[in-house]
Amino acid sequence: MTLDTSYLEYPWRQRGMDHEHYPYSIMHQRTPIVWPDAKRLLIWPVVSLEYFPMVPADLPFRAPGHMQTAYPDYRHYTAREYGTRIGIFRLLGAFEKVGTKVSVATNSAIAERYPELICEIMAAGHEIVAHSTDMNGAIASGMEEADERALILSSLDILEKACGIRPRGWLSIARSQSFNTAKILTELGAEYMCDWVNDELPYTFQTKAGAITNIPLNHELSDRQIINVQQQSVDSYAQQMLDAADWLLGETKSHGGRMLPMHLTPYIMGLPYRISAFENLIAQLAAQQDIGFARGEEILDSWQTQQ
Repeated sequence: MTLDTSYLEYPWRQRGMDHEHYPYSIMHQRTPIVWPDAKRLLIWPVVSLEYFPMVPADLPFRAPGHMQTAYPDYRHYTAREYGTRIGIFRLLGAFEKVGTKVSVATNSAIAERYPELICEIMAAGHEIVAHSTDMNGAIASGMEEADERALILSSLDILEKACGIRPRGWLSIARSQSFNTAKILTELGAEYMCDWVNDELPYTFQTKAGAITNIPLNHELSDRQIINVQQQSVDSYAQQMLDAADWLLGETKSHGGRMLPMHLTPYIMGLPYRISAFENLIAQLAAQQDIGFARGEEILDSWQTQQ
């Protein structure tokens, strides 16, 4: 059996990038960014606060971290629930000790099931980033545009009702988008998204509905990638974060302000045998005069004033 030739047809196949959402940009040719308070490096903590339904939908794909064994999969379900009962409070407590606020990327199901948790996060001055409806709410091409719009709108509307303010940012499950996602986000009022990981600073992303900013949330230094996928220790994670910060600080001498995402998972980093090493890590970072912490919306506002 041979493939139909139409399988190889792709309308955006061309020389260079296969889209027109933004121009190609070389780091050392850009106008240097200047962060507030003369900080040379901003750490961007993003905590993924997620609700995993007992049965995965598997459409269009199974979200990373989802249930794995025959159902009911109470082992993995309750391990994930640990994040909403214990892990999230340990992480937020760690950041409180160094006096910083974070972005919390959450499913709207969290707001429906645990409204008091959302209220506590908002009252502490943290930012809510919309992260779909639940971990069955994945997006990929092939999804009907109307269905994708309904999913995104539901997430934004439910979180706005719970928070009293519409989330400015969006993080897709597994950072997966369709060809329509950025346009739909723009139409529904989102100001930034975190899914495209091709850079280390914000950039303007053009859609048919107008512009939206992409703030790259690279997954290579996430706790899930280093600790769960690569099976490395929390001490190794901490050292890699420190190494990344040192390298980026060196680049600031010639390239201007830099940014380092810190993507965290409550049921991974919030465990008692990891949280001490994590607290030591952020204490070391916070003690450096040239390093600051910022929410996504703060990074967005600062960057936009310089464009």
